[in-house]
Amino acid sequence: MMKHYAVFTLFVLLFPVSLESQDSRQRNADTNQPAPSFSLITNERLLNSDAEPQNWLMYSGNYFSQRYSGLDQINNENAAELEMQWAFQLRALDRAETTPVVVDGVMYVTESPSNVIALDAKTGSQYWRYNHNLPEDLNFCCGRNNRGIAVLGDKLYMSTLDAHLISLDAKTGSVLWDVEVADEAAGYSKTAAPLVVGDKIITGVAGGEFGIRGFVDAYDAQNGERLWRLYTIPGPEHPDNKSWSGDSWRTGGSPTWMTGSYDPELNLVYWGTGNPGPDWNGDVRLGDNLYSDAVLAINPDTGELKWYFQFTPHDIHDWDSTQIPILADSEFGGQSRKLMLWPNRNAFFYVLDRETGEFLLGKPYARQTWAKGLDEKGRPIRIPGTSPSVEGTTVSPSIGGGTNWFSPSYSPRTDLLYVMAYDGETTYYIREDEYVAGERFTGGGGVTPLPAANYASAVRAISPQTGDLEWEYPVQPRSTAGVLSTAGDLVFSGTIDGFFFALDGNTGEERWHINLGSRVHAGPMSYMVDGKQYVAIAAGNVLFTFAVRE
Repeated sequence: MMKHYAVFTLFVLLFPVSLESQDSRQRNADTNQPAPSFSLITNERLLNSDAEPQNWLMYSGNYFSQRYSGLDQINNENAAELEMQWAFQLRALDRAETTPVVVDGVMYVTESPSNVIALDAKTGSQYWRYNHNLPEDLNFCCGRNNRGIAVLGDKLYMSTLDAHLISLDAKTGSVLWDVEVADEAAGYSKTAAPLVVGDKIITGVAGGEFGIRGFVDAYDAQNGERLWRLYTIPGPEHPDNKSWSGDSWRTGGSPTWMTGSYDPELNLVYWGTGNPGPDWNGDVRLGDNLYSDAVLAINPDTGELKWYFQFTPHDIHDWDSTQIPILADSEFGGQSRKLMLWPNRNAFFYVLDRETGEFLLGKPYARQTWAKGLDEKGRPIRIPGTSPSVEGTTVSPSIGGGTNWFSPSYSPRTDLLYVMAYDGETTYYIREDEYVAGERFTGGGGVTPLPAANYASAVRAISPQTGDLEWEYPVQPRSTAGVLSTAGDLVFSGTIDGFFFALDGNTGEERWHINLGSRVHAGPMSYMVDGKQYVAIAAGNVLFTFAVRE
């Protein structure tokens, strides 16, 4: 059933608003001061992050990227009592895509385009802020975004829009090192939170619309020295280079613009890759275009590619596979398996064996009209006549996909995968493009057939064992919000028109909602300070936190 809401809006002042104390409201948000010291974030703490659910130590919550909080103070019984605790106004007018990191009561939140702010996680009062200076003319696609930071020891790590990787002192925000990852003038940029593995900072790159050659890098956490680089398009010396006709691999895209996941037991990092370039004109890059639209399993010590699985060979609809891999240890086929769960932008839900890359299951989870299904190895069986054309070809899913970068969630309690899905379509066009370094190289485009009321989003709960839909919560209009699940058996997400809501993770029944007055275009997270659980979400350019009334 479609949800109808009575609208009430929170008016937020242009400085931190806290419901905690008058003193915290009067703190000068423009005066930098050291943040409180915290116990060093060791590799052991990161490996065992689930043992300290009061913290949120990395972008996706833990190495398995489940976006699951082990806190249960907020639950199905009291979710209706959630109230705003504080709100922090970001200076940039860009809609925020950030997910904060919380360490021992200190919150670190990124602000577009490439800034970091340290806050008191209890009150929202600012300790310090770091503003990264950017060139005046930048080549980037799809928004001045920054989604988060990584932390190791007493240092923070952030990607910047001009394709740098920087390290900051977590206490003061001072720059420790700053390295250029790639040339922004050629169309490279960086928007995702890095991933810490051991003593390495692993990070990807954006720029698939500029004819870049994608890669995944590892840098020394202490000094910023690059330790290895794995190109996501193999060079001429590699047999997989034959999946690109001629020299098309040189401008083939395959960016890595979201954060990966890590299995410590297997010592494998998993990273998604984006669209081949040009996006919509596949005639100039015949072949499967490896390793675009794939997941790569990488040895973090060496950068060696252990296996790959390509979701959409020869993609001609811009269906990046940069969704974050969710790792889960669960039953499949009557036995315990190391699974990878992946609701893909191409509208199919995949289950892979993350040890070997074996395809286990694939089913549509959102509207799709481009494939008859998947074969026994997971390769799509394309429907003729669905390619972009000069006159336009209408296909589902849309360019935005059945889902996109905004994170799904997996709850070990319910053994369900939760994803914000979209049933839409696009009329896709093809054109000829000439590659010019630093300029867009897309080979076409798309428009949404009207009326837009024909399309809608939904939070969908999917069984990893069958791929079947267990329940759904329709959202109108569409949503581009991430999902959080908790040990309180709640699922949190939001909408494009500013609603933030909590659902019963078992049934999808709504437990609570509020209108924040601006688009929710980020992923929720949860943490605890002084025995009190909070849920945080960015809406528009404001960060809000909620807790149950005392």
